[in-house]
Amino acid sequence: MIQLRNIQKSFGNQPVLKGIDLTVKKGEVVSILGPSGSGKTTLLRCINFLERPTEGEVMIDDITVSSQKGSKKEILTLRKKTAMVFQQYNLFRHKTVIENVMEGLIVVQKNSKETARKLAMEVLEKVGLTEKANAYPVQLSGGQQQRVGIARALALNPEVILLDEPTSALDPELVGEVLEVIKRIAEEGITMIIVTHEVSFAKDVSDYIVFMDQGEIVEEGTPTVIFNNPKEERTKRFFKRINREAGILESNLSSVI
Repeated sequence: MIQLRNIQKSFGNQPVLKGIDLTVKKGEVVSILGPSGSGKTTLLRCINFLERPTEGEVMIDDITVSSQKGSKKEILTLRKKTAMVFQQYNLFRHKTVIENVMEGLIVVQKNSKETARKLAMEVLEKVGLTEKANAYPVQLSGGQQQRVGIARALALNPEVILLDEPTSALDPELVGEVLEVIKRIAEEGITMIIVTHEVSFAKDVSDYIVFMDQGEIVEEGTPTVIFNNPKEERTKRFFKRINREAGILESNLSSVI
């Protein structure tokens, strides 16, 4: 289980997170939605202390780390329970696909190269990239690179996978292949927290939805509640805008065809 208690984060005098409380159950898929600048990515990065919260504490299973008192050792222990998939892939350009996946298994988890290679091939099979094991990132499409990023996270067998806008850097035609891989992983019961702008995907894959705006959780609940019967006016306005933009896009595509 993951618990965030009173998570606050400021950059200088600018508050970005204003006291976030959130509980994620083991095996849940939680999607965080909201307009740009609402603090979604900052919240995700606070969970594993890539950004140290200004106030509050993070608990994952039996590990609790305070923003004020958390030591480097405690933060490292917490991070070992998480794995992150970034917007921009963050692959090592000079390493092959399999070497990218093996890196954390060897450096962080101290596996032998033989064990790391075996585990890496198993997760590459899960994301459909065994045939690209010896390719370099420059030889891959953006969707394939992101699938390597997902494989790298899976290989560490974390308590929770954090995904930060995993499709935002992709060309539209490549989005589907990445979302399909994430959906398959979700079906395996792995705890995931996903920051995404893919609203229809979030509705389909999530057990729980969090809607954020201006550094606060405005509304949260099951997809059925949030999408079909939102209570807060800010939530209603957001989805109305999303639906309007989707309608305009669909209309433009029809005129092109």
